[in-house]
Amino acid sequence: MKRLAMAMLLASAALLGAACGGAEIGEACETPGETDECVDGAVCIQAVSGQDPTCFKVCASDADCNPNTEACNGVEGSNLKACRLK
Repeated sequence: MKRLAMAMLLASAALLGAACGGAEIGEACETPGETDECVDGAVCIQAVSGQDPTCFKVCASDADCNPNTEACNGVEGSNLKACRLK
């Protein structure tokens, strides 16, 4: 019985951990330059002074971004680039 309870507890913890992801693109994060706080393919950026840092899409070139509104620029504190408003 104890083994069953322990197995159920571990399974629940694994499912909970899998369901918890990082902040989505456009959502607040805490540490500029970090990717761990955002969903895969996003990085935390302090885009506007005085506002909370936000997750932005990681890019390699302008072609990865919305050409009408975004440009691929470097992220301070990292070797990454992100799609940022023009």
